[in-house]
Amino acid sequence: MQLNKKNIIVTGASGGIGNAIVEKLYEQGGNILATGTREEKLQELKDKFKNIKTLKFDISNHDKIEEFINNANDELGGNLDCIVNNAGITKDNLTIRMTMDEWSKVIDINLTSTFLMSKFAIKKMLKNKAGKIINITSVVGHTGNVGQANYTASKAGIVAMSKSLAIEYAKKNINVNCISPGFISTAMTDAIDEKFKESIISKIPANRLGKPEDIANAVLFLASSGSDYINGETLHVNGGMYLG
Repeated sequence: MQLNKKNIIVTGASGGIGNAIVEKLYEQGGNILATGTREEKLQELKDKFKNIKTLKFDISNHDKIEEFINNANDELGGNLDCIVNNAGITKDNLTIRMTMDEWSKVIDINLTSTFLMSKFAIKKMLKNKAGKIINITSVVGHTGNVGQANYTASKAGIVAMSKSLAIEYAKKNINVNCISPGFISTAMTDAIDEKFKESIISKIPANRLGKPEDIANAVLFLASSGSDYINGETLHVNGGMYLG
């Protein structure tokens, strides 16, 4: 699945999954602009992949998202083909202890920022008469999870929002799909207590955590022309632990 120099924005590029997505899309011929908040991590990406472009940006800055998309589009040569909305945060707490700040920040960054990034990306794609939007959700957006009422609500909201966008812009040759990762081996899951990790793995028919590359392969498929007739769908990548 070659990307033939498609112009692609990847958010949250400095994390484990984002890094793997950047590497996979770049290896397959994508013209990548990676964004995140940690400048040193972005520089590491530039050092590793000489031709990728980077722009430091905090997606929680809603008033600047249109300006960021305009700048990113210019950096990519004025022809945005695809955006991968991967950035997100967690602020876990049991519901009765969850503060409004914990609730609002997760909803603002995970859901509202994904909406705004998609909105302004679609404006560019309408001019190109084609485009692909790939939103990263989570298995817990379908199952719920203890201590994550804010996170699960934001991820479930992304799925529903993506379906609406898919219907609105299908006739304009713009595809909007989601990828829903299960438990993926990253620095965050590496820090989980081993006994708890074993209990998670026992519920996964594949009997292992996923790898960031598993998510990157799914992103590559949805970014490629091989997915042109797939719209408004959620691709579950979880080793069989949840069958949506």
